[in-house]
Amino acid sequence: MTEVKVKEFWRWKEYNWHDENKDWKGAETITAGVDVGSVSSQVVIMVDGELYAYSNMRTGSDSPDSARNAMNWALEDTGMALDDIHYIVGTGYGRVNVPFANRAITEIACHARGGNYMYGPSVRTILDMGGQDCKAIRCDERGKVTNFLMNDKCAAGTGRGMEVFADLLAVSIEDVGDLSLDVEEEPEPVSSTCVVFAKSEATSLLREGWSKKKVLAAYCSAMAHRVVSLLDRIGVEEDFAITGGIAKNSGVIKRLEGELKINSLKSKHDTQIAGALGGALFAKSLAEKQRKKGA
Repeated sequence: MTEVKVKEFWRWKEYNWHDENKDWKGAETITAGVDVGSVSSQVVIMVDGELYAYSNMRTGSDSPDSARNAMNWALEDTGMALDDIHYIVGTGYGRVNVPFANRAITEIACHARGGNYMYGPSVRTILDMGGQDCKAIRCDERGKVTNFLMNDKCAAGTGRGMEVFADLLAVSIEDVGDLSLDVEEEPEPVSSTCVVFAKSEATSLLREGWSKKKVLAAYCSAMAHRVVSLLDRIGVEEDFAITGGIAKNSGVIKRLEGELKINSLKSKHDTQIAGALGGALFAKSLAEKQRKKGA
């Protein structure tokens, strides 16, 4: 009997990368940030303050194993071993469960520091749209947090909420944003803020004859509006940037920018690695401080 493999529409692409042109063996300081989130885990390795390697993969049921797997994948084919890294910072939802980290630092601080590196010192407001929550962060020119607000009461407006809709509509999660923009007229946002009720509402709309694209447009619009209300509470100061997986969803981002009447900064770096990147930058400062003390 042939086993039929069911397509997992919610599953986003996992990947790793390293700079093949960079020789890390003569480096003075090698550091890493390990961001174990509720949905995804990232590792960033930096060589003398420059991005060298990273990985991005699904978080499993065990935080320490997720940290190890992400680290091993970032190190793959680099010739580098864990022992070659001078200092490691754990961050994210599972930051205290990174068994090989020298220190744990909050994701708020790490996203601000990583966002400063990714978007430049002009960035003042960072929106991190993660797997289980959204964080609005205000920071200074050094990437130091000056204020922040979180919204983590519900999966709506987060990566997990988008996964639920991708599965419900049998649409690849990587196509959701573009498909939601392919509508003749913008529909009213779904009214429910809870993802469970929003899912029920979307099912009813499909029964009424709404197309998948129209339902996606209504949900992406609701997500954008929900996040705007969070940003309004903290106040958006330009320049404005977005980190996290939802930053890859064009449908949410374009609607968000439309409501705010602000264009977000773009980066050549992957938006999901911001937290781990900030962790690696903190690790560099801590390694250098440790070295000075031992001198």
